[in-house]
Amino acid sequence: MLNEAQRAEAVNDRPEAREIQYVEAGVEAIRDEMRRDATIIYLGQGIGPRGGNYKQSKGLWDEFGELRVRDTPISELGQVGLGVGAAMAGARPIVDLVFLDMIMEAMGQTVEQAATIHYTSNGKIKVPMVIRAAMGSVRSTGPHHSRCFYSWFAHIPGLKVVLPSSPEDVKGLMKTAIRDDGPVIFIEHKFLFNKKGHVPQGDYSIPFGKARTWLEGTDVTMVAMSLMVGKALEAALVLAKEGIAVEVIDPRTIVPMDQVAILNSVRKTGRLVIVDEAQALCGFSAEVAAVVCEQALEFLDSPIRRVCALHTPHPFNPVLEAAMLPSVEKIVDAVHKVIQN
Repeated sequence: MLNEAQRAEAVNDRPEAREIQYVEAGVEAIRDEMRRDATIIYLGQGIGPRGGNYKQSKGLWDEFGELRVRDTPISELGQVGLGVGAAMAGARPIVDLVFLDMIMEAMGQTVEQAATIHYTSNGKIKVPMVIRAAMGSVRSTGPHHSRCFYSWFAHIPGLKVVLPSSPEDVKGLMKTAIRDDGPVIFIEHKFLFNKKGHVPQGDYSIPFGKARTWLEGTDVTMVAMSLMVGKALEAALVLAKEGIAVEVIDPRTIVPMDQVAILNSVRKTGRLVIVDEAQALCGFSAEVAAVVCEQALEFLDSPIRRVCALHTPHPFNPVLEAAMLPSVEKIVDAVHKVIQN
C-alpha cells in the first residue's frame, strides 16, 4: 500500500490526473451521474441558481434545469419525505440538507421509512436515495451547526454511512452512493470543502467497505475519519521525528466498515489509537475498539486510546471550542501513552 507521498507521486505520473477542490469533486461526480442517468434528481435548500451554501451544486441548475435540480423550502422533513417517495417511484434522488445537524428534523423519514422500506416490503420496494449533509466545527458556529453524529445512523439497519476525507474519495464514493439501491447517508466535512487534492479524470468509483491506508507504519495503528485523517497525518509526521512509525487508516465508510484492514493493522503494530471528532460515548470510536477487543485482543501490547471531542455541546468561544476538539497535540500525547505503557 502506498503512503501519502508515494500516492501523490503516482497520481502525478498519470496524465489524466489533476488537482481540484473537495467541493468540486462532489459537483463533478453528481454532474457525471446526472448526465449518465436521467432518473437522478437533486433536491435541497439553495442548491438551484445560487449553487449551494458551499458551492456544492455549482453549475448543476444551469445544465439540468429546475425539473431535476430543485430548490426546496426550509423543511428537512419535507425534503427527505419527498426523496423517499421519489425513490420508491423509480427516481434516484439526492437530498441535500446542507447541515447534518438539521437531519434531526427528518429522523422519522430517515430512520423509520427510508431505512426500512426494502425490508418491510420483502424486497419489492427499493429506496435508492442519497442524503447529503455537511458536518463539523468550523469558525465557532456553535452547538446547532457543528455536530458530528454520524454514529447515530451506523446504528440503524438499512442505512449506509459514508465519510470521505479527500477530493478523490468524494468523487469515487459519491458515484457509488448514487448508484446504490439503498439509502446512503453521505457526510462531508465543512472544513474540507476548499481542500485541494489529486482526482483522476474520467469515470471511477470506490467500493463501500474498503478502507484507505494513508500511511504505513509498524509501531501504532491510528484509525481516523473525515477531517481527523489530516490531523492524524500531522501527528504521524511529528511522531516520525521521534522514531515512531504510525499507520494511518481511514475507514471511508463506517457502514459497511472494513474490519479486516483495521484488524490486520493492529495485529501488525500491537497498538491502537482512534481519532474521532464526535463524542466518545456510544460512538464509532467505541465500535472500532470493541471490534479489536473481540477479534484481536491477544495482539494488543497496551490499552486502546481514543481521542474524541469532549462530552459537551460545541461552544461559540473559539478557545473553548479548540479545547473540546481533538488536536494534533492530543493525538501525539495518546500515542506516547500507548507506546510507553
